[in-house]
Amino acid sequence: MSTDPQQDPPPPIRVFILSASLRDGSLNTRLAALVARLVEEHGAMADVARLGDFPMPLYDGDAEAAGGVPEGALALRERIQACQALVIASPEYNASVPGMLKNAVDWVSRIRPQPFQDKQALLVSASPSLVGGNRGLWALRVPLEHLGTRVYPDMFSLAAAHEAFTEDGDLADTALRKRLSDTVEYFLQLAEADSRYVCLKRRWYEFLGDRSDSPVTQRAQE
Repeated sequence: MSTDPQQDPPPPIRVFILSASLRDGSLNTRLAALVARLVEEHGAMADVARLGDFPMPLYDGDAEAAGGVPEGALALRERIQACQALVIASPEYNASVPGMLKNAVDWVSRIRPQPFQDKQALLVSASPSLVGGNRGLWALRVPLEHLGTRVYPDMFSLAAAHEAFTEDGDLADTALRKRLSDTVEYFLQLAEADSRYVCLKRRWYEFLGDRSDSPVTQRAQE
């Protein structure tokens, strides 16, 4: 009696992890490194980078018309596109998103197809402040969700981050470490299901009640 051949397990999903800080010794770069370790502990592949790896000028429509999209933005787009999920570790500048990160999002969004559409994303932050950079993450959600990114509801903000890390890059507070590990694990489960099970694919709507064929809905899909 014949049987179906045994199928190989699917490859692990790839997660692009971006530290949005340019500063050497950045707390958010340390947090990004810890998230990368947790991603691999939970069976996924981590691709880690810093925003400084992708130099680009301030967005200027005239510059784009004259010379196209800069190489840094093209390279960032390729790294995002190559992964099934995205993690951004972002500092908070004046209770909002850092200008260099918003500038990178603006440049990358000009490329077609733009890579943010339908991408699962987790936002994390680290700050010496008592709110851990959380206000900046709320501001970052706006452009990402406008571009069709499925931003994970549970963001992680590490307060008093200058005192939070051990020498080996872990978190000294075991409860916080478990919360971050759980957040990463559940995010990966969602990203894996979304990338592998066609029945979970869904369209993005900017406003409740939009029809799938409306011009507003199609705006971010083009």
